[in-house]
Parts: sequence; C-alpha cells; structure tokens
Amino acid sequence: MIDITLENFETELLQASLQQPVLLDIWAPWCGPCKSLGPILERLEADYGGRFLLAKLNSDEQPEIASQLSQAFGVRSIPFCVMFVGGQPVDGFVGAIPESQIREFLAKHLPEAGELAAEQEVSEGEELLDEGDADAALDKFIAALEADPANEAARFDLVKALLESGRVGEARAAFEPVAAQAADTITPHARFAALALWLQAAEAAQRGLDATALQAAIGANKRDFDARYGLAQLHFAASRFTEAMEELLEIIMRDKAWNGELARKTYVAILEILTKPQPKAAVPAAGEPKGGLQLAGHATVTPADPLLDQYRRKLSMALF
Repeated sequence: MIDITLENFETELLQASLQQPVLLDIWAPWCGPCKSLGPILERLEADYGGRFLLAKLNSDEQPEIASQLSQAFGVRSIPFCVMFVGGQPVDGFVGAIPESQIREFLAKHLPEAGELAAEQEVSEGEELLDEGDADAALDKFIAALEADPANEAARFDLVKALLESGRVGEARAAFEPVAAQAADTITPHARFAALALWLQAAEAAQRGLDATALQAAIGANKRDFDARYGLAQLHFAASRFTEAMEELLEIIMRDKAWNGELARKTYVAILEILTKPQPKAAVPAAGEPKGGLQLAGHATVTPADPLLDQYRRKLSMALF
C-alpha cells in the first residue's frame, strides 16, 4: 500500500498501473465509512497476492486529485475507490460496500492468477530472447501457455521462436490451437495469420524446394511466379525476411492479383512478424510540461523502424 500525492501520482499510480491494476482508495480522517472500508481493502490486497496494488489518497491533503477524479466519475462523496489499469482510471465504486461486492468489482478488472503468471513468463522469455538464450526463452513461453492457454503473446512468441530454431513440427503443433483464428475470413487475427504463412513457407522448404532450380526457372521466365514465390518461401523459412520481400515485390509489380493476391498477403505477413507490438500507454516524463493533473497516461507510439518504413513504402509504390 502506498499514499498518493501530486508528487508521486504519475510514478506510483499511473506508471504502476501499467504493470498491474491499482485500486486507489480516496478517504478522509473524519469519514467514518472510510475507516471501516480501509482495513477490508488492505486485507483484500494481501489475499489477492499481488494481483492488484492498493493505493490511498487523503482527500483533505490532496484535494486537486480527489476533485478531478470525483468530477470525472460524477461522484461527490467518500469513500470513493477508483481502479487504474494501463495508465488510466477505468472504473470505481462509492461507499463502504460489503466485501462480497468489492470482490465482484475486483473480478471485473483483475487478471486471474494464471494470467498474471503467464504475463510474467512472457516478459522474462522475451528478455531471454533478446539476450540470445533461445532455449531458456522457449521454456518460459511454454510455461506461460501452461499457466494461461489463451495468452496470445505467449502463443505467438513460442511459434516464432520454434520457427527461428528450425523446429517446424513443434511450431505446427503449438500453432494448431489458434489455426482457426488465423484462417477466419471475416475477422482474421493478423499476427496468427502471419504465422500461418510463415509455417507454410517452412513446411514447403522442408518438402525440398530447390533454390538453384527456382532461380534457373526465374532466369528463363521472369513471370514464372510459382518459382519466384517458392524462392520467397525459402527465404521466409530461413528468416531472410528482406530477401523474401524483394521476391514478393517482383510478383506484386507484375501481377498484383496473382493467386488471390498471395504475394501481397505474404509480404504483409512478413511486415506483421517484424513489427513489434504496440507498447502500453506511458506517463509523461519527469519535468514534462503539464496543463494540470493528468488522469491518464500518454499514448505511447512504437518507435519508427527505418527498415519496416522502407518496405512499407515499397509495397505502397508497387500497389499504387
């Protein structure tokens, strides 16, 4: 539990809520219901074992924060509790309500224990990948899926890491639970659809695509799109992404509609695989000018990637 002030509002409330939900208890020393609610919240924070963080705000000492939150939710009384998730206030309740109702409120916003454990495993796995320890990272992604089979980041990272390691059969098995999402023609899951095309390329490579024969066929006929696509698949399977996109561009520039726009779809899939997920919202940096209290974190924009920007422009020029 931590006391919130104007000085630590951004770091201890907004920033903290990017990592785990934070329940802010707005109270006052003279408020009788506040005194009965406080111990219940403190006990629940312990009972939930880290699934949320409890913060407290004395409305007499911090009237600016209390006033803005009360106005935002149309509330005029205390105790007033506000749930912060992802750097912003998302819900709240008023009064010293029974513990059973507080638990119902928490259930709407808190990750299950398995989800929390999975997120931690994914984060650690991604760090291990960045450090070059692929085997340890794979163990983390597998553990994440065991804790929470619905964790999409863990599923994507596991299949991607297996493909990069050349373990195509294992990648296919790990991908099967989300294959239907990838194949959905109405609302396909973009990242899983990209993995599906990567898997197809890896399996085609395993079946014996011959780079020399494909290059010879292209040399004899630049419009041999089957051969050029096969060569792109070989590059894709080996994680030679720019080489794959160059071959796909040659098809797109000559025949955009070839094979149901397969070249374009595969090109876009590679861009999807290379694009880092959008980070969570961030709070303003220390010292950044602010026009009053910021109740929500600033939107965070993924830093530009010159290579991806270059190949997005190439695709746009080829299409238009």
